[in-house]
Amino acid sequence: MNLAESKVATRAIYQPGASSIEGLPTALQMFFTHPPIMLMPHWHAQVEVNYVIRGTVRYRMGEHDIRLDAGQMCLFWGGQPHRMDESSDDSLYAGAHLPLVHFFRLRLPGDVSRQLMHGATLLTSATDAADRENFARWFEYVTSGNPLKRQHAVDELLLRIERIVFDSYCMVPDALSGADPISSDQPYAQSARSVARMCDFIAANFMQDIDTIDIARAAELHPKYAMNIFRKSTGMTLGKYVNLLRLSRAQALLMQEGANVLQVAMDSGFGSISAFNKSFRHIAGMSPSDFRRDIRVATCAMP
Repeated sequence: MNLAESKVATRAIYQPGASSIEGLPTALQMFFTHPPIMLMPHWHAQVEVNYVIRGTVRYRMGEHDIRLDAGQMCLFWGGQPHRMDESSDDSLYAGAHLPLVHFFRLRLPGDVSRQLMHGATLLTSATDAADRENFARWFEYVTSGNPLKRQHAVDELLLRIERIVFDSYCMVPDALSGADPISSDQPYAQSARSVARMCDFIAANFMQDIDTIDIARAAELHPKYAMNIFRKSTGMTLGKYVNLLRLSRAQALLMQEGANVLQVAMDSGFGSISAFNKSFRHIAGMSPSDFRRDIRVATCAMP
C-alpha cells in the first residue's frame, strides 16, 4: 500500500490546530503517513498508538525521551506535553489517537494502564508484516465514512493493542512512583467500566457547566467513590480531565487566524478568562497569548 509514500521526500512540519486531533479531543482518529516533526510540544486528551513501519523517530515526553525504530510500536498518554523532534527522511508510521472511553474498554493489566496514565510509554518490538497491512486497512475503514467499517476497525485495533501484553514489551521508565494502586476489593475490570462510563458522559458534555456530581450520577456512582476510582485509574482528578479536554480544544482554536483569547476561553467551556489562563499556563508553561504568538512565529519561520 502506498499511502503517504509520495510525501516522504518532503520534510513535514506538524501544525497544531491544522488537524482535528486537538480540536476534537473525544474522537478516535487514525493516521498512516510520514511522521511530521513538531516545532513546539502539543497535547491532546487521547492515548496515542504509534507503529513505525520504516525509518526512525524520536519523541520528547514530559519526563523522558524515546526513540522508535522500524518495527516498533508504542503507546503513551497524550495529555502530557510531547514533541516529535526527529523524523528520518524515509520514515513512515501508522497509529491512532484513542479517547479514554475507548482506552478503558481495553483488557490490559491494571498496572500497565496506570503506568501509561501516569506518563510511562509502553514499547514493543513484537510486530510483523500483518501489522502494516492491518493499520493501513484500519485507516481506510475509519476514514471511509461507513459506520460499520469504522466500528470494525476500532474493535480490531483494540484487540491488537490487548495482544501486546502476550508478547514481550517494556515500560519506559521501567517504574513510576506515585501510581496509587486500586484496592483489592475493587477489581480493575469493574473500575475500568465505571471510568469508561464517566469518560463517555464527559466527552458528550465537557463544553457545558458540569461538575463531579453530574459525572458520578451519569455513571450511577457516589461522587466520592467516582472521584476516587477515576483518580486511581487515570492519575487525574475528574476536574483535571474535564479541563484537559477544554484545553485541547482551546489549543486548536488559538491556532486559527484572528483568534481572540477571551472568545477562545468561552468557546472552550471555561467560565472566566482567569480560570482559562491559569489552566493553560499549568499545562503549557506559558499564557494562551504567548502560546498563540510563539506558534505563529514558528509557523512563519517554516521553510
